[in-house]
Amino acid sequence: MFNEAELFYGHGTSTPIDDAIYLIFSTLDIDLSSDYERSGRILKSSELAELDARVELRIRDRKPVAYIVGKAWFCGLVFSVDERVLIPRSPISELIQNRFEPMLKLPPTTILDLCCGSGCIGIACALEFAGARVDLSDASSECLVVAEENIGRYDLLDRAQCVNSDLFASLSGRSYDLIVSNPPYVSMAEVESLPFEYHHEPRLALLSDEEGLAIPLEILRQAETYLNPGGILVLEVGSGAEALCKRIPEVPFLWMEFAQGGDGVLVIRAEELHHYRECFI
Repeated sequence: MFNEAELFYGHGTSTPIDDAIYLIFSTLDIDLSSDYERSGRILKSSELAELDARVELRIRDRKPVAYIVGKAWFCGLVFSVDERVLIPRSPISELIQNRFEPMLKLPPTTILDLCCGSGCIGIACALEFAGARVDLSDASSECLVVAEENIGRYDLLDRAQCVNSDLFASLSGRSYDLIVSNPPYVSMAEVESLPFEYHHEPRLALLSDEEGLAIPLEILRQAETYLNPGGILVLEVGSGAEALCKRIPEVPFLWMEFAQGGDGVLVIRAEELHHYRECFI
């Protein structure tokens, strides 16, 4: 049925079968690793009705399954999501699971998840680095409501906090060993060409002027001020990587390679940001 509907799969699954399993198992609260066929479970009429309604919503409105069931996975962790935030899918998850090695020489004690959305990156970092204090910032107060819920889900209220900030505007006086950001980096032309599933996501979290480079460039201009010596900025720019390199060819960005797929993520040290600061103007 999903295959015939010609749906797009790019929000946690890549095939119609995986998408259907995601929807069915999440609706029925079944562990995704379990063998449902051997469970002997008999569905109630109410469960069948809910499944039918959700399948229709997926096909008719092309709403991503994560929004239909209200949860998504990142770094092997489950997060609450809805249409106030992007659905987690960043390849930065692989860097977190590898503890940002070898780019970070020591475990970070202060971390910023800039443009945090659901908070998945910052929370995954907090769980990976048990001694770190993590700020999760976003310009959208609606995003932060979701991020706060996810902070509570993992009992991180003592080490993680949300900050309503337009990039660095409300972070004056703070400094970090690690800044990680998956900011808006999609141009209007690219947004208009995306499959319909993406139009359920908040445009504020996707759109950036100057062919998608305006916000990433602003982060590169300002990040030096908020990084401790030896600190690093991890910045996702997606398909804008080529345009960024053409825009500022003088800067030798370190582009990450991912065993699990994905690209468009750069790493740059505080000292390099200082050295090349004139290039970002």
